[in-house]
Amino acid sequence: MNLSIIGQAAGLFAVTNIDDILILALFSAQGAGHRHTTRNILAGQYLGFAGILAVAVAAAVGATLLPERAVPYLGLVPLALGIRAAVQAWRHRNDNGDDRTEATGDAPGIAALAAVTFANGGDNIGVYVPVFATAGVGAMTVYVVVFLLLVAV
Repeated sequence: MNLSIIGQAAGLFAVTNIDDILILALFSAQGAGHRHTTRNILAGQYLGFAGILAVAVAAAVGATLLPERAVPYLGLVPLALGIRAAVQAWRHRNDNGDDRTEATGDAPGIAALAAVTFANGGDNIGVYVPVFATAGVGAMTVYVVVFLLLVAV
């Protein structure tokens, strides 16, 4: 096994999951003082991230059906997602809608955590697909294993 692939996987995970740190901190604060908060957060994070990986692996396998010279252009997907998000933010910058919700004081549930993790993973999928598509099955397996180990960190 090539140690550089493990290092690349760890770096890729760190870069694509910085936003999850804030979300997990918010869920931890919401569940402070409730039983099983840590367990629920960990289980929800794993379920959501497993969904992200499943979509990324399926898309990468599907990308192998594309002509080989088209695969590097999949790297434009994260750029397109970012531009789309910026345009939407720009269009809605003057909305005065009140998006706040009342806090219930309940501990976060596993399903809610998994849903938020998955919904927040669009950027991860956009980055993982071209990497997985060009890495090959062996390296993709290493990436997935390293990612799953790092979810718990």
